[in-house]
Amino acid sequence: MSHDHSHEHDHAHGAVPRPTPGPLADASVRRAGPNDAPAVGIVQEAVWRQTFGPRVPEQIAEQFTAAAFASAWRRSLASPPPGVWTLLVACAGEQIVGYAALGPSQDLDGEPTTGALLELGVHPDGRRSGHGSRLLNATADILQEAGATELTTWFPADAEDTRAFFDQAGLAPDGAYRDRVIVEDVEIREVRVSARLTDAETHDPEPTAPADG
Repeated sequence: MSHDHSHEHDHAHGAVPRPTPGPLADASVRRAGPNDAPAVGIVQEAVWRQTFGPRVPEQIAEQFTAAAFASAWRRSLASPPPGVWTLLVACAGEQIVGYAALGPSQDLDGEPTTGALLELGVHPDGRRSGHGSRLLNATADILQEAGATELTTWFPADAEDTRAFFDQAGLAPDGAYRDRVIVEDVEIREVRVSARLTDAETHDPEPTAPADG
């Protein structure tokens, strides 16, 4: 199984923060390790504050901190759950600009061959640069290599840009929805999209809300 995925596309590539743009070959996707947790935490804070911040009370949004996210990722990466669970990071040069967590489906109606994109996020300053597409392609590759035949993911029902991203990638609503508890008593209505892995073909634009399961 390949651990690194370049998935190069003919797009301009940005970075976070915005340095002088590098060549196309600087854009890549790789597996994350414990030392990547702080950088992933920074990206997740930016993504969650933009995505969930307007949807939850202010005092809840204040809990979305890079340090808290990094601590959780460090623990998970140091002792990952069994199975195909993987955290990927998208890089512009050496700068981490996005992340994707994947693993077996946790849904009650999931089949043994159903893989899940548990969360995907790209820093707002790194979007429209193909990072989300590369992360989704690498996710599909890893799950398919592990024997999965279907890919599913959840996202906020009112996140239209994210819906468009997955629609262009070949993932369509399958009729499932849920009220996901973000923290304490705060719930967000989410919808699920799915695709046969052999049918998924990713394109831009980047999602503006994280897919999360």
